[in-house]
Amino acid sequence: MSVFTSVSPAQLADWLQRYDLGAPTALAGIAEGVQNSNFFVDTERGRHVLTLFERVDPAQLPFYLDLMAHLAQHGIPCPAPRPMRDGRLLGELNGRPAALFSRLQGRSVIVPTPAQCAAAGAALARLHLAGRDFPAPPHPCGPAWIEATAARLLPRLPAADATLLADELAAWRATGTALPAGVIHADLFRDNVLFVGNGQHPEQASQIGGLLDFYFAGHGEFLFDLAIVANDWCATADGGLDAGRLQALLAAYHACRPLTAAECAAWPRQLRAAALRFWLSRLEDFHCPQPGETVTVRDPEAFRRILLQRRALADAPLRLA
Repeated sequence: MSVFTSVSPAQLADWLQRYDLGAPTALAGIAEGVQNSNFFVDTERGRHVLTLFERVDPAQLPFYLDLMAHLAQHGIPCPAPRPMRDGRLLGELNGRPAALFSRLQGRSVIVPTPAQCAAAGAALARLHLAGRDFPAPPHPCGPAWIEATAARLLPRLPAADATLLADELAAWRATGTALPAGVIHADLFRDNVLFVGNGQHPEQASQIGGLLDFYFAGHGEFLFDLAIVANDWCATADGGLDAGRLQALLAAYHACRPLTAAECAAWPRQLRAAALRFWLSRLEDFHCPQPGETVTVRDPEAFRRILLQRRALADAPLRLA
């Protein structure tokens, strides 16, 4: 379970006095997530999620909370910040910035179906459209982060990984024309999407109940965001791309927000850039771990395989049916 900072029932009860939600009735840590401490909280007047922010720049928290409120108001199924009695969305608990959110329904999937990939693609396109005019700073894992993280990691890596990283950085720096951009999620992995199931096979449900974890969001290129989703949702065991899931994802996205010719031409490069970004973050967690109570560290080898597979792709433009 990824809980960096504990919260006791007594601390929670005291903190909830700032809200008009009644007394707490349940508190449980959430296993998913590696950036913040998250808890399910039940009160006399509802079910919520409590987040203590561990690695998010406190100066950016008002943006993230305002963005989620904006997206929720525009029909995007994301956590809506609960206002305190005085209207504030952000407080402090146990020495950490903290906020309370609506609790969304559903569960994530491990092996998505093509229909679920299509639902994710359509949801991402709607998110891009809803947030395209929302004022936003650059997303936090953009060029400056990539350069700084790579510089910190290169001396720590085995020779083969250091050579691969240096070569990929050179290719990434040569990336060309700017593409359509706006607010991107930048971390819409499978565990950040909830599906609402019913019937005998809820794991096959394709109705999205929630999009989670907006703490990498910011201004960026929409295609980069789509490539992040493709690299996770459509990956095969060896790091390749499943053609059926990929086609479902891209077709559903394109139907909602049509991709431009420049985006289609840039697709192979964006897949590599997205793979590089997450290989770097996994390497950082592995080689520079953050102390915590119970912290999930994800294997960087999975994204190394993905990166190698994306490097092997022909640099041909994306063709949509």
